[in-house]
Amino acid sequence: MEHHPVPTTVLWDIDGTLVRNATSPGNLYHLALERATGRDLPLLVGHQHGRTDAGIIAEHVRAHDLGDDLIPTVTRHLRDLSEERHRAGEHRTAAPGAVALVTRFAELGWRNGLLTGNSAYRARVKLAGAGFDVDAFDWEHSYFGDEEVERAGVTALAADALAGTRAVIVGDTPRDGEAADAVGIPFLAVATGVYDVDALRHTNAVAIARDCVSDAALIEDAIAALPPLRHEGSAD
Repeated sequence: MEHHPVPTTVLWDIDGTLVRNATSPGNLYHLALERATGRDLPLLVGHQHGRTDAGIIAEHVRAHDLGDDLIPTVTRHLRDLSEERHRAGEHRTAAPGAVALVTRFAELGWRNGLLTGNSAYRARVKLAGAGFDVDAFDWEHSYFGDEEVERAGVTALAADALAGTRAVIVGDTPRDGEAADAVGIPFLAVATGVYDVDALRHTNAVAIARDCVSDAALIEDAIAALPPLRHEGSAD
């Protein structure tokens, strides 16, 4: 009987993983809130890496004792601000080796998916601005955080869709690892964001890479060695 290889999906985080973090990442959410209310507001929320757009927006709204019904309006302004910044030439920088590794995985026949706290629209803007070919990513096997307040809600969508296949989440924060653990998807850590290798050792990562250049082979080998995801309810 002909043997069909198990599909492999690499679920990339964006901020701090595929692209360098913004110099002032929290500001856009605050500006979106100010646009939604039509007035200047004190900045009450510091930026937390690894959160979803929906979670960060909710936190900003609630910190100012504003109703959750404002959240969709803030979300629309966040999209507008992202587009304005992109058109003005304010682009992110690709993390070292990330473009080459995405290309390499595609050559191996692996899917390059996304698992990010961003919306699909903001993901496209960031990746295109950083020089990625957005068509190199499998948007049908990508999962976004514009409607999920908690990151584990995003990973749960991925786990349901990819059960029985090989999948891995590549990210740069302990939050990425916790959200992967919550649904049984392996986590592979890259120290290209705000957390260094030592900090990422406190996660359950199957491997920890310094970056996608020095440890490209380590990343590839670790993913190739992973078993398929179990279907929920199957025995250990």
